[in-house]
Amino acid sequence: MARAIWNGEILAESDDTIIVEGNHYFPADSLRREFFQESDTHTRCGWKGLASYYSIVVNGVENRDAAWYYPSTKPAAREIEGRVAFWRGVIVET
Repeated sequence: MARAIWNGEILAESDDTIIVEGNHYFPADSLRREFFQESDTHTRCGWKGLASYYSIVVNGVENRDAAWYYPSTKPAAREIEGRVAFWRGVIVET
């Protein structure tokens, strides 16, 4: 079971993560949505496509753009389409 944790709260928990480039991609339905806010940030990956971001807010503290996902991937990355990965201090325990 993998858990994404930040600021003392479990953000996501699943036994169905996919690891790509060292990042655990969690199923969207494993997120505790109360901690996630849509961001206007987008980045592009040459083989995965256009990434969208969430900022995470826990106990009044914001971690801007700390989670990302690919709403529509390029063919080589279909397995992670719609899944969410973390960075910026979010700890993923396995």
